[in-house]
Amino acid sequence: MSSEAPSNCSDLAGEVRDHPGTLVLIVGPSGAGKDTLIDGARRIVLSPDARSPFYFPRRAIDRAAHASEDFIPVPSSAFEDSPTGPAFALQWSAHGTRYGIPISIVPHLASGGVVVVNVSRTVVEKARATFARVFVVNVTCPPETRARRLAERGRETDREIGARMERTISSFAPALVDYVIDNSGAPEEGIAKLVEILNFAVATSVRERLTTG
Repeated sequence: MSSEAPSNCSDLAGEVRDHPGTLVLIVGPSGAGKDTLIDGARRIVLSPDARSPFYFPRRAIDRAAHASEDFIPVPSSAFEDSPTGPAFALQWSAHGTRYGIPISIVPHLASGGVVVVNVSRTVVEKARATFARVFVVNVTCPPETRARRLAERGRETDREIGARMERTISSFAPALVDYVIDNSGAPEEGIAKLVEILNFAVATSVRERLTTG
């Protein structure tokens, strides 16, 4: 793969369609517990003693750092087009905030690895059109559980929590989902299910490398 970043989204799509790696998109409404499952799974599948096939990139967000979430704070200007190529493989806006998944996922997918990211449901179709292998994991739980979790993390006002609870994604169809994790119970249950999905993603990427290699 070229060391230079692709100049636009169409170039990116052309560059990654043949990559053997698997992109795992963790989606779901605010408060469903996506980050809890991702953090738990990361601690299980990442081994400090061996080269891991997994990559869990931090998201870039144009807001100040907060203890409730591990991300890269960036200015809004970071999401503007650059003459050297895009900084993000995927980006979106929600609740007055901009988010981005770093372009660093591309070489990892090219090597046959598995990338795990928390993204908006609004970018799922674009991701499927851009990347060769995409697993979509939808995390769900009852509304009352979501509301409680949003209040406990202490990041939003009551009004902002209400807006998150009411948000719907009309373009997100059930057919876009590969796996559903009900995260209304103990976190360990959802984490175990996600680990199982990630291990299957690794097996899928390995088969693809053997087939094309």
